[in-house]
Amino acid sequence: MARVNGLLADTTPLRTSAPFRRLWWGLGISNLGSQLTVVAVGLQVYALTGSSLAVGVLGICALVPLVVLGLYGGALVDAYDRRKVALAASAALWVVTSLVALQAWLHLDSVGVLYALVAAQSAAFAINNPARSAIIPRLVEPRLLPAANALQTLAWNVALTVGPLGGALLVALWGYQVAYTIDAVLFTAALWAVWRLPDIPPLSGPQVSAVTPGPDTTLGGDDVSGAQVTPVTSRPDTARRRRRGRAVGWRSVVDGLRYLGTQPNIRTTFLVDLAAMVLASPRVLLPAAGVVWLGGGEATTGVLTAAFAIGAVLASAFSGGLSRVRWQGRVIVWAITAYGASIVLFGLVLLGVGATSPSTVLVGWVVAACVALALAGASDAVSSVFRQTILQTAAPDEMRGRLQGVFIVVVAGGPRLGELVLGAQSTWTGEAWAAVLGGIACVVALWLVVRAQRRFWRYDALHPEP
Repeated sequence: MARVNGLLADTTPLRTSAPFRRLWWGLGISNLGSQLTVVAVGLQVYALTGSSLAVGVLGICALVPLVVLGLYGGALVDAYDRRKVALAASAALWVVTSLVALQAWLHLDSVGVLYALVAAQSAAFAINNPARSAIIPRLVEPRLLPAANALQTLAWNVALTVGPLGGALLVALWGYQVAYTIDAVLFTAALWAVWRLPDIPPLSGPQVSAVTPGPDTTLGGDDVSGAQVTPVTSRPDTARRRRRGRAVGWRSVVDGLRYLGTQPNIRTTFLVDLAAMVLASPRVLLPAAGVVWLGGGEATTGVLTAAFAIGAVLASAFSGGLSRVRWQGRVIVWAITAYGASIVLFGLVLLGVGATSPSTVLVGWVVAACVALALAGASDAVSSVFRQTILQTAAPDEMRGRLQGVFIVVVAGGPRLGELVLGAQSTWTGEAWAAVLGGIACVVALWLVVRAQRRFWRYDALHPEP
């Protein structure tokens, strides 16, 4: 039993930090609702236009404000109380989600309105996400951050797996209005969780501590609902003086980027992720894989998409050993290597079938393709846990918001750029060879980056260095 418990996800952060526990549940529930809207909006745009290109424009409407405000949102997070920033951004998200539901109930049937609302949602998310991510290191002990990030990854991938299926089912049964309204209702869980957080003012100087016990803390460590978020080395009045002296503008964003340029380990976490997402992101290949290669069309494409998310869920569910990993840089490197190899395997499966446009589903080959994609999803989840952990532990508190802003830009923009790269490559070589060559390019680029930055290979979680 002890061995099994050691493999399962480490739930210590949920048991020892009541604020983190509430935040985890609240965000998990709200993320499920947001996936309902993602699917429903795409279906509504397609129903209004009959154009896949129009659906694709939704991605551009979401990406542009995410890139621009992701960087600026991080600067806001570093300048003001993170709870207040997250609460304001969450409230804005809830209002926009309610407006999405309202346009459906009013039957406006306007693609332009949907584009504008999606852009507004993305803008609020670009501020909300860095704030939430920068909050977590102040709620749990540094040694528990890998476990906390694994739990966050688990909740996100469960939402990513269940949400799209639920969204499509709700639209089919009761229409877009119900799907959007359920999202708005579920999002109140995130508002409640952020509202219950203690004040989290920005701090500078040495690495801050996690939550320290307040008067209501249970001695056994099960609850820290009365906890206060304060650093070991700074007084609250000093922090307030620092905060008042900060100016929030694009100069602050530039300062964050300059800081990133001087910190090789943190910078490398972004570079290795870009190597994977830009060179070997398989999502753009999946529609053709279902229609041309494996048979089954949209249904097979849905199964392949779910396989990637299921792999990530399983890796997070059995992530108990991750909290004990010391050489986190090496684990990231090997995880991305496994990711690239899995994409190569996916391409080899397609080559084994051949582009035949089969009239029936080739079940055995579909299973093999799903296994390859599940391995890729699991590898990506492990990499994500430690990349986020390094970012949260090695960076000083005063820079975490801006670096989380860069993180969300990379995470959101990398796959979009990758879809363009592999989509173009597939027109020259076909989808199978695009996957094979993309996976190989990912591994080669990864090891070139690591060779150029060998300190990353030696990154020690016991002595985190940015």
